[in-house]
Amino acid sequence: MTETAANTPQSGSGTAWQPLSGVRVVDFSALLPGPAAGAILADLGAEVIKVEPLAGEGVRHREVLSPILYAANRSKASLTIDLKHDGAAAVVAGLARWADVALESFRPGVAARLGIDHTSLSAVNPGIISCSVSGYGQSGPWRDAPGHDLNFLAAGGAFAFSGHWTGRPRRSGMPVADLLGASNAAIAILAALNERRDTGRGVMLDVALMDAVLFGVSMRHDLGADGEVGDSPYPTNDLFATADGRDIALGVGTEEHLWQSFRTVMAPDMPMILESRFDTDEGRRTHGDALFEALTDTIARRDAADWMARFDAADVPANLCLYPAEAVVSDHVRARGFVSEVGGRHLSAFPAAADGRQPQIRTPAPEAGSGTREILGTLGFSPAAIDQLVNDAVVADGPKRGA
Repeated sequence: MTETAANTPQSGSGTAWQPLSGVRVVDFSALLPGPAAGAILADLGAEVIKVEPLAGEGVRHREVLSPILYAANRSKASLTIDLKHDGAAAVVAGLARWADVALESFRPGVAARLGIDHTSLSAVNPGIISCSVSGYGQSGPWRDAPGHDLNFLAAGGAFAFSGHWTGRPRRSGMPVADLLGASNAAIAILAALNERRDTGRGVMLDVALMDAVLFGVSMRHDLGADGEVGDSPYPTNDLFATADGRDIALGVGTEEHLWQSFRTVMAPDMPMILESRFDTDEGRRTHGDALFEALTDTIARRDAADWMARFDAADVPANLCLYPAEAVVSDHVRARGFVSEVGGRHLSAFPAAADGRQPQIRTPAPEAGSGTREILGTLGFSPAAIDQLVNDAVVADGPKRGA
């Protein structure tokens, strides 16, 4: 339903990896977690229909959210429909018959009221896999609670751990819960598709963002932690500001050879680093406050380029904290080839390669409703029936502002 964009991967064989070609996904979700899961499937070759309200989904009307629109809805076709209209049932039934997978991200109970829950869709297509992505899941006493990424991180225990040597826990600039949840949803969908090959039947998947956070916490931390815990046990494993206002990420930890290389680099500007109290890993942690304070003061005296030249020469694990615009033009990112320009924007395809083949972003995010007529035609509606649906305001060719 979409034209292929000129977006050939830059590395490997140059052949797109599209293992999900032929898989059909109807995406009723909005904002980030559900659409991002759909975008992963689309990058891997699935055909994805984005279903949104007549005026288009919320990210289209909030400039601060526009990056989500372009990144999480690439390679999709858009159908705009009023799911509350009585006439929508026939369109939903057509979508259910067409689809292998249905995604939604409403609060529990809303999908059922709209007739797009698993019970309703599987009555039309017993093989459909329904995936509900919600904040706290479809069960439990918190199921109806509102929330955003920050709330799910808090509820899942993520803010018990500070990623810095000093200071209280701080939020990430990335929506970690949303992205973890999106990845979990995509993985669960792939597992369900594999299971369906044996059973012939679909399933209802329940993916909660808070569960995703707790799962992530469990992979790194003790789930028995009942107080704030320092997540960075090394004073030399942190962010340090330079004289020119940039930040450098130092990754010096327990490896003795890295410590010795780092020590040699810092000694001319910071003689105290040669003191015997810093000879051992235990000593560096015991006297970590003094070491961290001295490093902070010393690194702030020189520009980032100066420090990075010294660290690179000594093979010290250090990185300049890049802005995204700097990262995408780096030689390394260009060589990896996952980032390409689509519709005038740099976007990253799902970053996994198979024998040199890479997933592919085929088209930019669609205009709201731009695929409505073509999609309905594919579902079997005649031109006259489509006209009637448009005239009855069940569907729209494009967004009706203020609707």
